[in-house]
Amino acid sequence: MPTTLDSSGWYPPAPAPRAAPVSPLTLARIIQRNPLEAWTKNHFERPVVINRLPFGQVAVINEPSAIRRVLLENTSNYRKDWLQRRVLSNGLSGGLLSAESEQWRAQRRTLSPMFTRKTVMSFAPAMLEAAELLVDQWRRNSDGHVVEVVGDITCLTLEVLRRTIFSEGLGQDPEKFRLAMTDFFNTIGRIDPFDVLGLPDFMPRPRRWRAGQALRFFDAAIDTIVARRRRTLAEHPTSAPNDILTLLLKAQDPESGRSMSEAEVRANIVTFISAGHETTANTLSWALYLLSQSPRWRESVATEAAREMPGPLDTLADRLVVTRAVIDETLRLYPPIAALSRSAVGPDELGGVAIKRGTMVVIAPYVLQRHRLLWERPDEFDPGRFLDGGREKIDRYAYLPFGAGPRICIGASFALQEATLVLATLMKHFTLELAPDHVVWPLLRVTLRPQHGLRMIVHSRLPDISDPSLGPPTRADAAQLVGQELRRIAN
Repeated sequence: MPTTLDSSGWYPPAPAPRAAPVSPLTLARIIQRNPLEAWTKNHFERPVVINRLPFGQVAVINEPSAIRRVLLENTSNYRKDWLQRRVLSNGLSGGLLSAESEQWRAQRRTLSPMFTRKTVMSFAPAMLEAAELLVDQWRRNSDGHVVEVVGDITCLTLEVLRRTIFSEGLGQDPEKFRLAMTDFFNTIGRIDPFDVLGLPDFMPRPRRWRAGQALRFFDAAIDTIVARRRRTLAEHPTSAPNDILTLLLKAQDPESGRSMSEAEVRANIVTFISAGHETTANTLSWALYLLSQSPRWRESVATEAAREMPGPLDTLADRLVVTRAVIDETLRLYPPIAALSRSAVGPDELGGVAIKRGTMVVIAPYVLQRHRLLWERPDEFDPGRFLDGGREKIDRYAYLPFGAGPRICIGASFALQEATLVLATLMKHFTLELAPDHVVWPLLRVTLRPQHGLRMIVHSRLPDISDPSLGPPTRADAAQLVGQELRRIAN
């Protein structure tokens, strides 16, 4: 069992596990409201839990060697199940996230060169520039102003996408893009009670219709972006931006030489927007909240950022060790994708339990990464468990924020670099505290987000007088420092 180097003694908000399973009808209502509230104590305490639901048998797996078998050693026996395909069919069908068999292998080969370490590191300046835009925005307001962090961070991650994928622009108002993405996830993220109850496909699911409006917006925007870029590549190939969109349109399968179809290009752009926009924004929002409740870790990140950010950019993310540990612990407590599922093609054995053909096998990072058999103080916020050798003691298949095996998230290094650089930038310049009476609660809608947003009070930090590039501190700096100290004493 992994050890941890330090304890903050603080337990972030999370639903209490249920004492026992509920009836199928009650379960359908809970899953529609918030699937996190459906887990029972057994799920957090036993390696394998088998349940029978109206649509069939479900096995929730929390044993690392069994998870390794599903995701790595016997992947051909476990395919995306009908429920996951139904969710992903809303706009993501045909992309890397939902493709199967040879279509997936060809896309993975085609897209992998876009996410090499060298390529991802080349995007660091764009990530920092986007972060600085938010720094400027928050600084323009008076010290102590209230912001809606989730909205601001989502705009920031969308700006990162614009600079790294669509450097010629989104072709739409970024705020419309953000709202459409929020509507999209709110719609497809609700598991329909009809599905939980096993009702046939021909019965209407109104939420599928509501997802159509957001998808039509994305299709129109993406078609415009792609058409404009194709014209640029055809007419002025040497002047085309060297961003991910150009790489995507030029990409060919190294084995067959085949380029992706228009449908595959569109599906993968929607996938990149989803993965690089919503999930990273949620991770950063949770990290800012967690640090607001843990002054020691907040100051550790700020100190590290002030020390390391003036240094060489190409190794900056690697030097932000504490910041990365905070991101890793955030992903442990609030993984952006809280569960994944597979359908057993044939019989198997997982964790000593017989698995029948057709069983839905569920691997839930939200449960796995809080499991009592795998983690000490599993519900406590403690980035120290990822520092000073602690990371190496964690079983590879006990920590799955980006999945594992052949289908591990292709953009994991991109997301981790972005989250680390952005968090360090913001903590270098600001301290944040939760607005009075604001309630924080995790809600699962495909991704795991704060249910009521995140209203926080922003305070600027006094410039570091040891940094000569900032010049001497001003009277305003001194007044700000006095004000912050008075607030600290008052609290």
